[in-house]
Amino acid sequence: MAVLALVGVGLWYWQKHKAVAEEGAWRTTPVERGDIRVAISATGTLSAISTVTVGSQISGQVTDVLVDYNDKVEKDQVIARIDPSSYEAQITQGAAQIANAEASLRQAQATLRNAELDFQRKSELVQQQLVAKSDVDLARAARDQAQAQVNAAQATIRSQTASTQTTRINLERTVIRSPVNGVVLTRSIEPGQTVAASLNTPELFKIAEDLSKMQIELAVDESDIGQLKVGQAVSFTADAFPDRQFKGTVEQVRLSATTTNNVVTYPVIVTVNNSDGTLLPGLTVNAEIEVSKRSNVLKVSNAALRYKPAEDDNAAPEAPRAAGGSGMVDDLSRTAAELGLNAQQQAEFDKAIAAVRERIAARTAPQAGNGGSTLFGRGGGPGGMRITMGGSGDAQGQMRQRMAERMNQQFAAFRATLNADQQKKWDAQISALIGAKRAPLFKLVNGKPQRIMVRVGVSDGTSTEISGDVRQGDQVVTGERAAQ
Repeated sequence: MAVLALVGVGLWYWQKHKAVAEEGAWRTTPVERGDIRVAISATGTLSAISTVTVGSQISGQVTDVLVDYNDKVEKDQVIARIDPSSYEAQITQGAAQIANAEASLRQAQATLRNAELDFQRKSELVQQQLVAKSDVDLARAARDQAQAQVNAAQATIRSQTASTQTTRINLERTVIRSPVNGVVLTRSIEPGQTVAASLNTPELFKIAEDLSKMQIELAVDESDIGQLKVGQAVSFTADAFPDRQFKGTVEQVRLSATTTNNVVTYPVIVTVNNSDGTLLPGLTVNAEIEVSKRSNVLKVSNAALRYKPAEDDNAAPEAPRAAGGSGMVDDLSRTAAELGLNAQQQAEFDKAIAAVRERIAARTAPQAGNGGSTLFGRGGGPGGMRITMGGSGDAQGQMRQRMAERMNQQFAAFRATLNADQQKKWDAQISALIGAKRAPLFKLVNGKPQRIMVRVGVSDGTSTEISGDVRQGDQVVTGERAAQ
């Protein structure tokens, strides 16, 4: 039995070392094809899109409160009353003052008529030299004074009428009405309470106008705000409904930044359909805003992009690109496929891409031998992809400009067949491809890592979109195994 046990242990030890030897000295991960979704997380609070605060424009004692929390109200519905007795008394007093002013007016008008007749008589007599001119002057002054008394009485009537009208308006304001159709969120008064509207309007009720449509105000970090645009999809959850996920849309990205403990955030408004009435104002939500989604793209673990060999001398030399042009050519083909081309447009694209492939194939030998020209000129570029976007910003900008000019020349005929919307999408994709970031990746070739440059796209924090001299299933290095 002891001999069998020793044989078993030896066999296990041998198989283990054999497996380690077969795995090699490198930890690898495959290049995969799939989807990448990039989302930004933020928290916020639900609220009604329009919330109206109902106050009182007058002071007085509240006599009736006719609605309570959560009550539905209609526009112009009476929701509270303030004691009107003081205003009613003021109206009675104003009416008496108006009557007194009217009596004074009638008296002044009678005096005016008498003064006018006296002035007319003396004016006729002075021509016959029966009265002195001074008597005529006195009669004229008496007439003017009487006219002024009439004018004063009329002004008093207008003033008292206006004052009474103001009191009538305040009397109407003792009846508090709902300004909108909605739901009562808060009630801040009780019957018998006195409200004072001397400086600030006292808040009596808060009414949400329409809870079938709500909004979320999210606080988004400044590092993420540049990725947000109006119309992006939002999914969120609320602790009150842990088993449900709700949807919304970015409605507004506001510019009013807030700084708290040296952290800058921007408010982002998300509109939400709440037609079933499930969501409630004030709920705290955890939201995800989808800023990018790439479907059916090559992607690799972020660990592969972070890897750097301890000694680059152990890595296989970087190989020239294949004549097929898998990098930019594949990206261009995928971009064209997303445009929904018709037969004529597809034919023009096939013609342009065939010319690109021929140019790459014709220049592969010079490129491999002495670093000669590629599709975009000597030194490489998309199609040859022997470039590394290093160096100064000016050099990078000039290189990208030359790449863009050559791209425009190669696909000018194809672009001319596109409609305005297709041209806009094509130009955006070309700009993104030319301006894409590049990073080194180490592909395992014949047991050794070979350094290649790939274009880096969006990342979800775990995987990153890549394109270049890679294929689905290629093994890329993520680390080195410890010596056994």
